[in-house]
Amino acid sequence: MSGTTTEASVILRARGIRKSFKVGERRLEILHGIDLDLERGELLGLMGASGAGKTTLLNVLGLLDRPTEGEVFLTGHAAWTLSHTERSHLRNTKIGFVFQFYHLLPELSAIENAILPAMIALSGRAFRRERKHYTEKASEMLDAFGLGDRMGHKPGQLSGGEQQRVAIARALLLDPPILIADEPTGNLDRATGERMLELLLGLQAERQLSMLLVTHDERLASHCERVVYMEDGQIQADSRVPVPH
Repeated sequence: MSGTTTEASVILRARGIRKSFKVGERRLEILHGIDLDLERGELLGLMGASGAGKTTLLNVLGLLDRPTEGEVFLTGHAAWTLSHTERSHLRNTKIGFVFQFYHLLPELSAIENAILPAMIALSGRAFRRERKHYTEKASEMLDAFGLGDRMGHKPGQLSGGEQQRVAIARALLLDPPILIADEPTGNLDRATGERMLELLLGLQAERQLSMLLVTHDERLASHCERVVYMEDGQIQADSRVPVPH
C-alpha cells in the first residue's frame, strides 16, 4: 500500500473532497472541497440540515463511494490509490458502520448477522476455520448488550432497539479502530435512543474508538469532544465543545 501520511494522531483524513453527480445534462455538485481530520480516540459530531451533504461525505469517508476529486487517508494509506481488493480489506478491518435503519439481513438470525463481517473479510476456508471464534465473540457482545436470549431471532422478531444493538455488535466484530454512526438513534423512540446513546458512548470510551457521529440532535452532539457543522456541501464551523459530566 502506498501514500502514507506522517501525523500519528490522525487516523482518518480527507483532503479536497468534491463529489458531484450528473443529473440529465448538468452536473450537481454535493461536496465542495472538504478538508477534515479525525484523530485517534476522538468523538467527533457531524451536524447539518437535511441536504447539507452529511451522508454523501460519510459515504466518501467510509470508502463506500469514490470522491469526484480529493483523497481519503485511512491509517496513513491513500485509500483511492489502492486496488479495489486492498481498499475493501482496509474498510472492512478499520471501519465499523452503524446506520439509522440497521441494514440487517432479514433471513439471518441475530448471531448470523453479527458475524457477517468475518464472513466477508475471510475466505471461505479461513472463515470455516475461524467461525467458532467469531461466533463466540459475537455471542459475548450480544449477551453484554442484553440480547442473550434473542440470538436466534431474525430481525423481524426484534424491536428497533434490539436490531440496532445487533448492528452495533456487527460493526465491532473485527475490532475496527473507527466507528461511523449515521443517525444511530434517529429511528428509535426517545427512551430507547437514550439507552442506545449510552451504549455507544460507553463502547467508544472503553475501546478508545475514533467515532464519527452524524446527528440532527443537539443532545447527542453535546456529548462529542468536537462538532463540525455542514451547510451546502461545505464545512461552516468546526469547534471543540465541553463534554458534560
